[in-house]
Amino acid sequence: MKVTARYQALVTAGELRTDPTQADAAARLDALQTALEAVPPRGSVLWRLGKKRPPAPRGIYMWGSVGRGKSMLMDLFYDCLDINRKRRVHFHEFMLEVHDRIRIERTKEAGDPIAPIAAALNDEARCLAFDEMVVNNSADAMIMSRLFTGLIERGTTVVTTSNRAPSDLYKDGLNREHFLPFIALIENRLDVIALNGPTDYRMQRMQGVRTWHVPNGPEATAAVREAFFKLTDYPPEDALNVPSADIDLGGGRMLHVPKSLKGVAVFSFKRLCGEARGASDYLAVARRYHSVIIVGIPKLGPQNRNEAARFVTLIDALYEHKVKLIATADAVPAHLYESGDGRFEFERTVSRLMEMQSADYLAEGHG
Repeated sequence: MKVTARYQALVTAGELRTDPTQADAAARLDALQTALEAVPPRGSVLWRLGKKRPPAPRGIYMWGSVGRGKSMLMDLFYDCLDINRKRRVHFHEFMLEVHDRIRIERTKEAGDPIAPIAAALNDEARCLAFDEMVVNNSADAMIMSRLFTGLIERGTTVVTTSNRAPSDLYKDGLNREHFLPFIALIENRLDVIALNGPTDYRMQRMQGVRTWHVPNGPEATAAVREAFFKLTDYPPEDALNVPSADIDLGGGRMLHVPKSLKGVAVFSFKRLCGEARGASDYLAVARRYHSVIIVGIPKLGPQNRNEAARFVTLIDALYEHKVKLIATADAVPAHLYESGDGRFEFERTVSRLMEMQSADYLAEGHG
């Protein structure tokens, strides 16, 4: 099925509202789908007979404020796209992978590592789809211009979403002048689509959703379960089929996410804070998900001060990235950790947990 047909079907069914900005973006994605599917698959008879391959279709950069439907449209495009070599990945996870590939290439001492990485990625996928392109450090900024130039010149079509316009990527970053060619590349080689309609659909979904449920038990579990399906538009009758995911933490370490859908993750407290984890692990979660549901937070005390310390680090990461937190716990934040090492420092976490339940915080964009 084509992207526009899927989009209109969702509008007709009442699952989406009519939104001219989204409809225009869906039409552009539909055209890209048609162009990509028109190219004969690699290795087919038509592909082998073709003397001159058609140029790769222009990619798309969709940007806009939180909740405007970027991820939803990416879902439709990727699900509808019927080609053999396609890949969708969160941008932060992709850059971790690229850094790992660079380390491997450098051990070969064969010169510039970027060219063989671009060639390998092009062999793996004709279309690379990225969620939430963002640039947080100078190392990524230095790599991206050369890598994406290599990908596009080799025929990879890039489709990405971002909360920022291309000109605002890595704004005020260190040595940003080295990143400017990448911005020019996006503006010259990709179609830039702004999704900035008046309605924040994610905020609408959050209306009426309580974020802190006490105590742990069937009632609290049912409440966060309902919140998950409301935030993801996933039918509750398909609960057993909710996809999971694995976050690459680097160095061969992975974090399993039992439920992962449309930027929403579900974890147990034990998985996040009961195991040895550090700030970088929690940052990986905060960068990838706009909303996190944590179930089973216990009353904390001297007997689990390590878990309490990790919980403080986790909340710091979520708070700094404006991640929406929904939780089940055995106590309200003020009574969650009443005695033990670090109790004084925990006051800041209590304050942040209270702020994270406010309407102003919930209206903030992710990242």
